[in-house]
This record gives sequence, C-alpha cells and structure tokens, in this order.
Amino acid sequence: MRLTIVGCSGSFPGPDSAASCYLIEVEDRDRTWRIVLDLGSGALGPLQQLVQLHQIDAVLISHLHPDHFMDLCGLYVARRYHPSGCAGVPLPVYGPAHTADRVLQAYGPDAVSELAKVYDVRPLTDGGTVMVGPVTITTQLVEHPVVAYGMRIEHEGRVIAYSGDTDACESLLELARDADLLLAEASYQEGRDETRGVHLTGRRAGEAARDAGARRLVLTHLPVWTDVDVVVTEAKQVYLGPVEAATAGASYLLEDVRVR
Repeated sequence: MRLTIVGCSGSFPGPDSAASCYLIEVEDRDRTWRIVLDLGSGALGPLQQLVQLHQIDAVLISHLHPDHFMDLCGLYVARRYHPSGCAGVPLPVYGPAHTADRVLQAYGPDAVSELAKVYDVRPLTDGGTVMVGPVTITTQLVEHPVVAYGMRIEHEGRVIAYSGDTDACESLLELARDADLLLAEASYQEGRDETRGVHLTGRRAGEAARDAGARRLVLTHLPVWTDVDVVVTEAKQVYLGPVEAATAGASYLLEDVRVR
C-alpha cells in the first residue's frame, strides 16, 4: 500500500502545494487500486501527474469545506466532457450527507441532470465501512465545526490513519490505533491558536500518535501562516517516533514505511 501526498496545504492552495488530496495505491493480484482521499482546491492538476483520471476507483471526501472537495467540480468536467465520451460507469464518491448538493451548488445548475451519470455519490457514516476492492476504509466522526470524518485505511495488515480536519478527540485515537502511519493535520500552533474544536496543533497531533501507538506521524494541512518547523518540533516534544511534515509529491510505501 502506497500513500502519495498530492496536496497538503491547509485552508487554500499554497505556493508549493495544492489543498488537501492524498492518493492511496494498492497492488492486488493483477491490478492496482487507486483511491483518492479528499480532492481540495487546486489538487486536480498535480493528481494528473500521478494517475490518469479514468483510473481512479473511488474518491472519499472527509468534509465539505472547499479545501477538501472543490476539485470534484473539475473532475466532473473531465469525466463528463472528454472527447471520447462521458465516463461509462459513475465513479463512487463517498462523503458526508449532501455531498452531491454541495457539488451542484459549486458547479452550477446545468449539472443537475448529469451528475448521477458521472458520480455515484454515497454517504459516509460514523463507524461505517467502505470497501474499495481489497481495501477496507473505516470512517468515524471527528471534532470540527462541520460534519467531518477521519479514516482508517487497511490492506493486508497495513494501516494508514487520516485525521481529516479535527481537534483532539477519542475517535481519532480509535482510527489511529497501532497504525503504521498517521497522517494528521496540524494547522494550529501552540500559544498562537487558542480556539478549540477546529484543528490540531503539532503537539496535539503528536499526543494522538503517542496515545494511539502509531508508528509514524506525518503532519499535513499546514496553512501558509503555520511554521512547519514549529509544529514538527511541537510533535517531537511528546511523540518519540518518526515525525515529518508532508510535502507535495512525497510517497510512503507501507511495506517498510519509508518515504520515497
């Protein structure tokens, strides 16, 4: 199982990265399964450097803020209006309730009659399970001002946990329990951002990795105003395992959890 960081900028695209988007690839028998976690603003461009868009098997949207779902609009265009014709089978898209409505609001009313031909939109649930080929994805509600899900992605004993956007909460610990890699947002800095119930700091992400027994911590969703070195240092003060900040294009192979 491979995780590639497509976009890791928090809240909006930064100068070096698109907003949140992550590609999971799993080799199973005679094919590769490709799953996209979030498809935030600006992510569709770099995603095409990694995969042909028709090869995507499913998209999972953690929550309906634009930096996590907005490029579903662009993918809709690619699948609906390609010169070779509209994609034959609707692409499974999993997200919070009303995901289809939000895409239509963002794209425009001319997609109302066509969206179901392009996307098979299905709701995520708290404690629910999504199967994409041989990959099992468990979703739980996390702590954010809107309905938001964290995810646990499993294949043949390997586990990636993805926080989505969240503050510290028990469900994040459950999702990250004994994970090989915890991909955790760290938008806030200790001493600067006091609002609770929105985002993690580097320290709180490190505490989650420590308490869950995760083997590696990758900090993501870093806004341009958050100092990467600060949040990494915060995490390292409480978590003894490997810690680094996500960078666009970085790839992690879960056979040995090495960055490529």
